[in-house]
Amino acid sequence: MTSVSVSYEVRRQLNTLRTMDGHRSVDSFLSELIRAHKLAKMNGDLDELRTQMKEVADVNAEHLVQRLNLAPFKV
Repeated sequence: MTSVSVSYEVRRQLNTLRTMDGHRSVDSFLSELIRAHKLAKMNGDLDELRTQMKEVADVNAEHLVQRLNLAPFKV
């Protein structure tokens, strides 16, 4: 187990979860949890990026060029 100090109850719950998931050690169980959390977070970020890319792809180029021509500075 890691050097983090945890209560008896937390250790008992971690060991119960570890055995239910079939991991050999609490460290491998925690590593798997961290990896799953990171993957879920990355997937959420990817979904957000996909949404933003769709919004950018839906921009009408002609309208954008017309708006740039109205700018007070040279484009």
